[in-house]
Parts: sequence; structure tokens; C-alpha cells
Amino acid sequence: MSTRLRTHLACLATCALVLPLGWMWWSSLMPDEYSVMDMGYVDLGGGPELAAVSGHGSEHGPRHGPRHGGGHGSAAGMTTDIASLVAGDRPADVEVDLVAREEPFTLASGRDVTGYTLNGSSPGPVIRATEGDMVEVRLRNDNIDAGITLHWHGLDVPNAMDGVAGVTQDAVGAGEEFTYRFVAEQVGTYWYHSHQLSHEQVKRGLLGAVVISPGLDPAEDPGTGATVDVEALLHLYDGQRTLNGHQGDVPVEAEPGTTARVRVINTDNGPFTTWVSGADYRVVAVDGTDLNEPGAVSGEALVVTAGGRADLEIVVPPNGARVELGGNAIVLGPRGASPTRETAPRDFVDLLGYGSPADLGFDPTDADRSFDYVIGRRPGFHDGRPGMWWTVNGRMFPDVPMYTVTTGDVVRMRLVNDSGEVHPMHLHGHHALVLSRDGVPATGSPWWVDSLNVRDGETYEIAFVADNPGVWMDHCHNLPHAAEGLIAHLMYAGYSTPYVIGGHAHNEPE
Repeated sequence: MSTRLRTHLACLATCALVLPLGWMWWSSLMPDEYSVMDMGYVDLGGGPELAAVSGHGSEHGPRHGPRHGGGHGSAAGMTTDIASLVAGDRPADVEVDLVAREEPFTLASGRDVTGYTLNGSSPGPVIRATEGDMVEVRLRNDNIDAGITLHWHGLDVPNAMDGVAGVTQDAVGAGEEFTYRFVAEQVGTYWYHSHQLSHEQVKRGLLGAVVISPGLDPAEDPGTGATVDVEALLHLYDGQRTLNGHQGDVPVEAEPGTTARVRVINTDNGPFTTWVSGADYRVVAVDGTDLNEPGAVSGEALVVTAGGRADLEIVVPPNGARVELGGNAIVLGPRGASPTRETAPRDFVDLLGYGSPADLGFDPTDADRSFDYVIGRRPGFHDGRPGMWWTVNGRMFPDVPMYTVTTGDVVRMRLVNDSGEVHPMHLHGHHALVLSRDGVPATGSPWWVDSLNVRDGETYEIAFVADNPGVWMDHCHNLPHAAEGLIAHLMYAGYSTPYVIGGHAHNEPE
């Protein structure tokens, strides 16, 4: 073989390798601005065609990502702008002013941290309301150049108030303000956090708790004052786990015989386990929704996923009790009580069969649309960067499904994790009912979630009623995973967003 021929063959082999890689690199590049309405392909979940999206990509004919144009946004003239989806203009019952800053701050433990504060501290103030209150939160960005938002995690607020930069609003720039308004319709435990550069801003402190109490009729309120109610917000600052901003145990004075409600909030990127030393406990609520007839738990721990919440109820014994929380604890008991920390249980509460069945309010077997959300991982390019990237239904961001529904649909979704890691899946604007795990049907209390821990190899079936119109994120709440492309959206036909990722506001939700 001649030298010239060998050279030509080597060049051809190089081209055969480099050209496909170059095309993959180029096709992965994201434009300076794009609408999520132009992402991926429409998935109708086996339901009928919908006029507002007909003629665009479908589950049988996927489109390319946003750099190639076209898409749902071309139907915007026929749709309702989600900016109009607000809570109304009645006077506020609860008014909160929050000023966000990037600055050094000191944790309650005395440790110095550089990050973000709300009203000078992190976590930010607990926002408290009573069922039915109109809540008004005025957010002012003092000096955060990258911009900020507030997302109301677990609260099914009107779409324009969801706080996702580039999807439901523009990021609030330094020196700017934005007012959130919503009716506190859901009693329970929730939290708020930034959804602009969330993988950085949440980690560094832009977050706080939300507690909505039931609006009891005075005739129904026993008024005994016997119940202790305390938040237990866990957050990792610079590698140090904290509880309500403290390192170590947090004592809460409670007389023996008192019933205590401990509202556990996991604001980190991975799941953790909680249990009680010195007493039995009941899991009385998950993700803000009360469980039906929860039984006493002894010798078992509870997994709380990233973004998730669980309310534990404990009757305080004479020697007190410890709610164990990742190396810290809420210590319940009389002043000076020091109950012994017990070894972490090896068994776990299985919410699939915990509690007793109750009316669901809808029939999940009569679904109008059924979707698959299959999580995988494969090598490729994401915005020009090579690596191992998450996939949804075998496709990499942004060529992912736009799950499309119409108001009133009963929706089923199958969540499959074949990715090698656990994923806390969070659907905005809705709570979903867990129907089964790995084919085993739920038999206990209705288990409603907005944040679901899906371990590697697991398959969950969930269902919900599409009753909150708009364009909603459906993503992994391990926020770095979301930043790496583990995101899809739920879109209601007939609605569109005017906001764009990137653009003049530099919107970057993850």
C-alpha cells in the first residue's frame, strides 16, 4: 500500500470520527434565548389531538430542539398568556417583605458562610398563613447580579406566581422587585426557594419555610394550647448540615404528655432518613397532605426525599424524645431533658401501605392521558460540553417530551429510573397520587406527593387531575441533575408563556 493511499485512508477514518462528533457538538449548542414552548416534542399521552398544538411535533414525529426553530410557540396567537394566571386583587391578609442579598453571614451556630440571605439571614423568615388567607410577598433584589426568583415548593399556586425564571416570569434583577400573590388554600408544610440558577442559589441559602395552618371555626377549636408545633428545616452549608440554621441539636421545651408536631423539610439535593429516639411517632402528613389513620411507628425510620416534607407527631414522654435529623435533632421535653440518641433503625416506613385507604376524589383507572417518564443516562454533548448526561425517554435535553394535557384530564404517569442514581422527582403546580411501586399497588392511606424519591431500578405509577392550567416544570430536585438536563414540562393546551430562557433577563431556571 502506497504512502499516499495510507494517508488518504487515515484522513477518511479521521473524518468518519470527527465529523459526527462535530455535528453532535454543533447540534447540542443552545441559542442565546429560547422558549420552553419550542423544546422537544409534544407527547399527548395517547389522548386525542388538541387544537392548540395540532400541526406541531408529536410523540410519533419528534422535532429537533430550539436551535432549529418551529414548535409550540407558533400557536401563541391562539393561546392564553400564562402571565394572566394570577390570584386576583383582593386585599392581602398576610404581607411579607423579603430583601435578598449576596453577602457573608453567620449561622445561628456562629459559623461564617458566604452566600445569600433573605432579610439578613439564611434560612429566610418562616412565612405563616391561615387557610384561605391571601398571601402577598414582595421580593426585592438588593445586589444579586445574576437575578433571583421565589418558587413556592409544593404550593399549587397560579402559574404566573410559580417563580421559575424564563418559564413563568423574568428573573428579578439587582435593584428590582417582584410581588407574589396567592391564596393559602393548602394546609400543611411547604418551603420557598429561588428558581434562578437554583443549583447554586438554593445551595447557598436562598430558601425558607412556609407553614399554612387550618382555618378552624372558633367553636371547633379546643384552644387547649397543648400542641407544640415546630419546623425542622435541614440545609447543608459548605458541607455542614444544619437544622433551622443551627449545627447540632435544637431543644424545644415541651411538657410530658404534650403532643408535638415536627415539620421536617429537606432542602438539600439528596434524601435523608429521620426517626425518633425515646418514643413512638406517627407520620401525619407528607408533602403538605395529611395521611388517613396513620399508625404508631416504632423501630423504623422514614426517608424524606430532596424537596420533600414530612410531619411527625410525637407524644412527649417523661424523659423527652429526639427527632433525629441527619446528625442533628429536635430535642423535645422539659427544660434540661437529654434523652438518649438511639441507633438508626434498619427498617423503614413504607408509605405504600401505611395508614388506611380513603376516598380519592377521582378515578385514576379512567385516565384521559398516560405518559412515560423514563430516566436514563448516556454519553453525548450538552450545550457543547461532552459528558454523561441524563435522558428522558431516551432523549437528551432539549429534545425531551412536552407532556400535553387539557384542563380536567385525569393523567397517569409511569416514572422509571434506569439511570444508576436516585432522583427526587418534582412536578410543579400539582400533587400526584402514588398508585404503585414496581407493580405493587398502594394499599394504605392515599399518598399524595409533589416530590417523589425514585431509586435506581424503581418504577412508580402516579396519577393526578389536570386542574391548574399553565406551563409547569417536571424535573429532578437534585438541582445539579436538573442543570444537567433532567427536566421536562407539563403544558396545558391553549396556554403559552411569553418568557424565554436567556434573553435580556438572563433567565436560567436551573
